[in-house]
Order: sequence, then C-alpha cells, then structure tokens
Amino acid sequence: MFGRESKRAEKRPSTPAAASAAPVTPTARIETVIGPNAHFRGDLISEGGIRIDGIFEGNLETAGNLVIGESAKVIAEIRANNISISGAVKGNIIGNRVEVLETGRVWGDLTVNSLLVSEGAYLRGQTTMHADIEPPLIEPPKPRTAPSASATIPAPGTIVDVEPERREEAI
Repeated sequence: MFGRESKRAEKRPSTPAAASAAPVTPTARIETVIGPNAHFRGDLISEGGIRIDGIFEGNLETAGNLVIGESAKVIAEIRANNISISGAVKGNIIGNRVEVLETGRVWGDLTVNSLLVSEGAYLRGQTTMHADIEPPLIEPPKPRTAPSASATIPAPGTIVDVEPERREEAI
C-alpha cells in the first residue's frame, strides 16, 4: 500500500550471502555515555563506542572504542578496541591500542598491540604487547685474533711510522 512494498524490496540484498559477506568493523561513533554526575556499577557490554565521564565499577567490554574522560573514575576490567584514557582507571586493560593522555592515571596490567603514554601520564603495572615482531638477532662478538709474528707492538711512548710497509717484488 502506498508504494512501501516496492521500496522494501529495493533495499533488501539480492542474496543473504551478500549481507553477511561484509566484514564487521568496530564503529567509531560514541553510542553510550556515562555522564559526569552518573555512578554506574555492573557489567557493560556494547558493540559501539563508549564514553565515560562519571564513575564506573564492574566489567566493561566493547567492540568499539572507549573514551575515559578527565573527570572519570573507573574501577573495572576493560576489554575494548581503542582506548583513550584521560581520567583514573584501576583494573586490567586488554585492547588493540591504548593511549594514556597527560591527565590519565592507570593502576593495572595492560595487554595491547600499541601503547602511547603522553608526558605527564601515570602508569603503574605490567605491559604485554602481542605483536608479531621478532627481536633482532644479535651476534656474539668475534674473538680478537692474535697479532701475527711480523707485526710488533710498539712500547708506550714510542713514535710509530704510519706509512704502510712496501713489499719488494721479486723480479
């Protein structure tokens, strides 16, 4: 009625496989906000971005990005894609990229792929990076060879001629 059926048919993907073939990427949009006057206790699980400016206690898990504002106080186990910390966090953090800004304070262990700690930030805990980077191979120093019999070591304080020795060729 009124042409709605034809519009619905046009918006549907032609095959169900085409709809599921698109990769799922975390959204950069902030969908959930805990304001500066809010105190939240419990588990927060989201597919979108989260911003915390108040007090949060519990477990926090998001496929999106997490922004912890300057006035925030968070006591939680955190698992998120990208995490930006300007406030106080007490708890372990697992994320792809963690950024602790100038006013950020973290007490807990980090498991990250990328870490950025700004000057003035506070971080107390262990950091584990799960990147596929191999450490460089360092060869042991080569043993020094003993000087040959023809080379003599001059006594200290002796003037040494630095011109190379000339070999006389046999004719």
